[in-house]
Amino acid sequence: MGKVLWNPGTLLGPVPPALVTCGSMERPNILTVAWTGIVNTKPPMTYVSVRPERYSYPLIRSSGEFVINLTIASMVRAADFCGVKSGRDLDKFAACGLHAIPGSKVTAPVLKESPLSLECRVKDVLELGSHHMFLAEILGLDVEEGLIDKDGGLHLERAGLMGYAHGAYYALGERLGTFGYSVRKKPLKKRGRPQKE
Repeated sequence: MGKVLWNPGTLLGPVPPALVTCGSMERPNILTVAWTGIVNTKPPMTYVSVRPERYSYPLIRSSGEFVINLTIASMVRAADFCGVKSGRDLDKFAACGLHAIPGSKVTAPVLKESPLSLECRVKDVLELGSHHMFLAEILGLDVEEGLIDKDGGLHLERAGLMGYAHGAYYALGERLGTFGYSVRKKPLKKRGRPQKE
């Protein structure tokens, strides 16, 4: 089957429908951002792209801080609501039954209901056109205790994260592999010693 060339657009998915918290504990705000991702390992860096006319934009620009909160299937209505309603008009935390808790590294609040939150400090702002990209260093992670095993390993697959693709929300499916599995050598089978008679 062949391919058809479309005009350039913002079609990429799935992406995380992240709830980004900003402002302060006294005046918290929350917005949904699908345009986010990891851009660097050392130091760990991320970004969010926000329209300048959004209520959250000056909050992030002036404080230089925000928190990216990953969402789970039970939060789908809240993620959608926070993407279409403005903090200018109402308290989205109260409207969605969500709770702001203090961050450890930033003054922006962390979303209590999120299984994994990335506390971020802005390093640069790229004014790209319709959106401005806040490039930020990840200063700390807030992880739900139930996702960490007794050896300190993270099991994010237990969280029930969701994805967003082309205007729709999806539950993430089964694991198909792990990083590097295609080149990992299989362990040799141990041969037992012959039994003495």
